[in-house]
Amino acid sequence: MKTTYITLLLSAVLLTGTYSCKKGEAAATDPGAYATTDSASVILSDSISSAATIEVKDKQFIKTAAINMEVKDVYDATIAIEKSVQDLGGFVTNSNLSSNVVSENTYSISNEEAILVKKYQSENMMKVRVPTEKLGEFLTLINTNKVFLASRSITAEDVTSSIKYAVLEDKRNQKTSENISQLKTNKDKVTLDDKNTAEGNLQKLSNMDTADHLKYSTIDIYIKEPQLRIAEIPVTNTNSIDNKYKFNFLYNVKDGFVYGFYLIQKIIVALVNVWPLLLIAGGLIYFFRKKKFSKGGQAKIQE
Repeated sequence: MKTTYITLLLSAVLLTGTYSCKKGEAAATDPGAYATTDSASVILSDSISSAATIEVKDKQFIKTAAINMEVKDVYDATIAIEKSVQDLGGFVTNSNLSSNVVSENTYSISNEEAILVKKYQSENMMKVRVPTEKLGEFLTLINTNKVFLASRSITAEDVTSSIKYAVLEDKRNQKTSENISQLKTNKDKVTLDDKNTAEGNLQKLSNMDTADHLKYSTIDIYIKEPQLRIAEIPVTNTNSIDNKYKFNFLYNVKDGFVYGFYLIQKIIVALVNVWPLLLIAGGLIYFFRKKKFSKGGQAKIQE
């Protein structure tokens, strides 16, 4: 029993050694034998998803991607991304770069000059389109601009069935058009033909839209800076200017005299405008004083 066990063990070792030798010989004589495996390893270790480069026989995919990442400088990254898109034969459909100001303060450095300090964070929302066969290459290029990748989504939508269905719809529309042409010309025929033509146009538009999305992939990109940035802007010291012209004694005294003179004139004009009231008021005062004086004199006589 022990002899049989040793024999089997030796046989296994010999078979393993023979297999290893043959594998080494195959690698030495035919480097391409393992080239596919090595290449696959490189692709898997790359940061780009296989969804960006997927190709399946008899299948057609509409590919889209969405990227959210932080970059060192939003403006520089935007220029780099737009250049990459152009170099790959694509185009930018939207780019909305903005700087969100968190705070701003002005600091005086002399009587005439000051520094406006702004703390801000820049961001950009972009929508670009690149040839579908260049999607993987484009994603690799923009990946060099990131300092932190927040999220990335890549979608490969299988539209093979939709394309086949569109072909069937085209044939149906054409057959319907032939059937309508054989009808007797009347109002109903015109209506049917118009409706069928409209359906055919919508189908053609859908086909063109699908073909466009197959040819060009759409990528939504959101980039921002990880920390606040500071902008130092030379400005005029407005506080000094305000203090300089806030109060002028001689001018204000002169202006006060002028204002007082005009105020007296306005009062005189106002009194002239109400002279009937003044006359009536004066008459009433005179009458009541005279009457009071008369009563006082009579009271003294009686005493």
